[in-house]
Amino acid sequence: MAPQTVAWAPELATGSRVPYRITVHNIEACNCSHGCNCQFGGFPDKGPCEALIGGQVGDGRYGDVSLAGVKFVIAAMYPKAIHEGNGRVAVFIDAGTQEQVDAMAMILSGQAGGMPFEALAGTIGSLDGPVRAPIEMTVNGTKSSYRIPGVLELAQTPIRDAVSGAEKEVQIVYPKGGFFWDVGNITSTATMFCEHGQIRFRHPGGFASYSTPTWSNQS
Repeated sequence: MAPQTVAWAPELATGSRVPYRITVHNIEACNCSHGCNCQFGGFPDKGPCEALIGGQVGDGRYGDVSLAGVKFVIAAMYPKAIHEGNGRVAVFIDAGTQEQVDAMAMILSGQAGGMPFEALAGTIGSLDGPVRAPIEMTVNGTKSSYRIPGVLELAQTPIRDAVSGAEKEVQIVYPKGGFFWDVGNITSTATMFCEHGQIRFRHPGGFASYSTPTWSNQS
């Protein structure tokens, strides 16, 4: 099945907010160096922010719609830091039913409310999607990967000790809660690229993380 852009669900966008809560295997990478200066100084260490944020819902619902097993990838290009806006963003969703696609699109676009996507919505200059596409994904901690053939790919690989060559376990922890996640298991990338419309980049060997956040519009 080739990638196919479908319309946002107008009946969902105009109605009252539907409650949702999802726990996700979050697999991400960007063009920053391994520490990702955005986590500390708030700004990318190489100027722009170019990132892939993908994952699979482990458990959760949007109203009465089960989202367990739904896979997604967000591809983003920002000229500066994300909070400075003007981002080009594409949303890809692999789901079994149209109801699941519509529900996940509402969450990832920020229209359903809740953090982090409600805040991110205000930084987007152009949004393409939801693009319904088959996403090949392997969830395996800091060795996770996903790809949409011919469009994008991310393959995580552990950071290794410069002397011994052994795999290093590194975490970034937000004791009072972070933006995307509270605990990020930091890793690197063997492959990381996107070629979709005007969103085009390639950044192997940079920052990546694996985490299991819970996102919700409920307190």
